[in-house]
Amino acid sequence: MSAVPPPRTERPGRRCEPAEGLRAHAAALLRHAERLRAGAAALDWKGPQAEAFRWRIEALADRCTTAAAGLARSAERLDAPVRPR
Repeated sequence: MSAVPPPRTERPGRRCEPAEGLRAHAAALLRHAERLRAGAAALDWKGPQAEAFRWRIEALADRCTTAAAGLARSAERLDAPVRPR
Protein backbone atom coordinates (compact mmCIF):
# COMPACT_ATOMS: atom_id res chain seq x y z
CA MET A 1 0.00 0.00 0.00
CA SER A 2 1.31 3.44 -0.92
CA ALA A 3 0.93 6.61 1.11
CA VAL A 4 1.27 8.75 -2.01
CA PRO A 5 -2.01 10.60 -2.47
CA PRO A 6 -4.08 9.71 -5.53
CA PRO A 7 -4.40 12.26 -8.32
CA ARG A 8 -6.98 14.93 -7.65
CA THR A 9 -9.97 15.30 -9.88
CA GLU A 10 -11.31 18.63 -10.98
CA ARG A 11 -14.45 19.83 -9.26
CA PRO A 12 -16.75 22.42 -10.80
CA GLY A 13 -15.92 25.86 -9.45
CA ARG A 14 -12.65 24.73 -7.88
CA ARG A 15 -9.45 24.08 -9.71
CA CYS A 16 -6.79 21.69 -8.52
CA GLU A 17 -3.95 23.63 -6.95
CA PRO A 18 -0.55 22.30 -8.04
CA ALA A 19 1.15 23.65 -4.91
CA GLU A 20 -1.23 21.64 -2.72
CA GLY A 21 -0.34 18.48 -4.63
CA LEU A 22 3.38 19.16 -4.25
CA ARG A 23 2.97 19.66 -0.50
CA ALA A 24 0.95 16.44 -0.20
CA HIS A 25 3.65 14.49 -2.01
CA ALA A 26 6.36 16.11 0.12
CA ALA A 27 4.51 15.07 3.28
CA ALA A 28 4.13 11.51 1.96
CA LEU A 29 7.87 11.32 1.25
CA LEU A 30 8.67 12.53 4.76
CA ARG A 31 6.39 9.83 6.20
CA HIS A 32 8.18 7.24 4.06
CA ALA A 33 11.55 8.44 5.37
CA GLU A 34 10.32 8.21 8.97
CA ARG A 35 9.03 4.67 8.44
CA LEU A 36 12.26 3.60 6.76
CA ARG A 37 14.36 4.93 9.63
CA ALA A 38 12.10 3.42 12.28
CA GLY A 39 12.06 0.05 10.54
CA ALA A 40 15.84 -0.03 10.21
CA ALA A 41 16.28 0.93 13.87
CA ALA A 42 13.88 -1.78 15.00
CA LEU A 43 15.74 -4.61 13.22
CA ASP A 44 17.19 -7.24 15.52
CA TRP A 45 19.99 -8.12 13.14
CA LYS A 46 23.70 -7.83 13.85
CA GLY A 47 26.84 -8.02 11.78
CA PRO A 48 28.44 -6.35 8.79
CA GLN A 49 25.57 -7.19 6.45
CA ALA A 50 23.07 -5.67 8.87
CA GLU A 51 25.11 -2.47 9.10
CA ALA A 52 25.39 -2.27 5.32
CA PHE A 53 21.63 -2.75 5.04
CA ARG A 54 20.97 -0.02 7.62
CA TRP A 55 23.33 2.31 5.77
CA ARG A 56 21.43 1.73 2.52
CA ILE A 57 18.09 2.33 4.25
CA GLU A 58 19.41 5.57 5.78
CA ALA A 59 20.64 6.69 2.36
CA LEU A 60 17.21 5.99 0.88
CA ALA A 61 15.50 7.88 3.71
CA ASP A 62 17.86 10.81 3.08
CA ARG A 63 16.90 10.79 -0.59
CA CYS A 64 13.21 10.89 0.36
CA THR A 65 13.88 13.83 2.69
CA THR A 66 15.84 15.69 0.02
CA ALA A 67 13.10 15.13 -2.56
CA ALA A 68 10.45 16.31 -0.07
CA ALA A 69 12.41 19.51 0.53
CA GLY A 70 12.61 20.12 -3.22
CA LEU A 71 8.88 19.62 -3.63
CA ALA A 72 8.20 21.99 -0.72
CA ARG A 73 10.45 24.66 -2.32
CA SER A 74 8.61 24.24 -5.60
CA ALA A 75 5.26 24.67 -3.84
CA GLU A 76 6.53 27.87 -2.21
CA ARG A 77 7.58 29.22 -5.59
CA LEU A 78 4.17 28.45 -7.03
CA ASP A 79 2.54 30.32 -4.15
CA ALA A 80 4.83 33.35 -4.54
CA PRO A 81 3.30 36.33 -6.31
CA VAL A 82 4.39 36.72 -9.90
CA ARG A 83 6.47 39.84 -10.49
CA PRO A 84 5.62 41.77 -13.65
CA ARG A 85 8.48 42.23 -16.09
